Amino acid sequence: MIVEIPGVFSPQESQYLVEKLRAAQWVDGKATAGAQSQRVKHNRQLASDDPLARDIGDAIIDRLAKDAVFMSAALPKRIYPPLFNCYASGESFGFHIDNAVRGIRESRERVRTDLSATLFLADPASYDGGELVIRDTYGEQRVKLPAGHMILYTGSSVHKVEPVTRGERIASFFWIESLVRDDAQRALLLDMDVAIQRLTQQGQQAASVASPGDESPGGEPLVQLTGCYHNLLRMWADC
Repeated sequence: MIVEIPGVFSPQESQYLVEKLRAAQWVDGKATAGAQSQRVKHNRQLASDDPLARDIGDAIIDRLAKDAVFMSAALPKRIYPPLFNCYASGESFGFHIDNAVRGIRESRERVRTDLSATLFLADPASYDGGELVIRDTYGEQRVKLPAGHMILYTGSSVHKVEPVTRGERIASFFWIESLVRDDAQRALLLDMDVAIQRLTQQGQQAASVASPGDESPGGEPLVQLTGCYHNLLRMWADC
């Protein structure tokens, strides 16, 4: 499952964050890579304990908590504190798979990486290359989003970041442990939730033009579909 989460930040907000991050102290990105990933990882990162990383990371999580698309797609149980990276001058990250479980620094808490997220912050016109390439059942998906947009994809996916040949690609990346571990189950729940929201909206629109005494639009079928969604979530959720 690959889902785009648009407008986490506006272009103006993203530009402000990029300017703050460009002035930060970057370290070698290999610091957070596993043994295999270190061989193909060539980028820079903001240290996880950098106050700027914590401040912007908190702002990201706050925005996502209010984002209906993200909440429906991820069904988050735990979110790893967002990290930040920068690619420039040919830097890249070859094909790899993220670690299945990540411990949170200065904490005993561990996050199962059911979903991976990349929040693009730099304007895509300001750099060349830097596409996120994700391998899934439909082949390789190449992703390069507008500033402030985020891509959410299965944590078990093989993926890479293409070399950046001009400018700087600045982004945030992190992982989500979902209430529903299985990707196929999450995808089914997302489809059902989207259908429920659309039917509800259509019902509200119809109700605004209905005559007094007319049966409530949607009615029993919508209630049944909503019940199926919550019963499946109740069956599959790991709370």
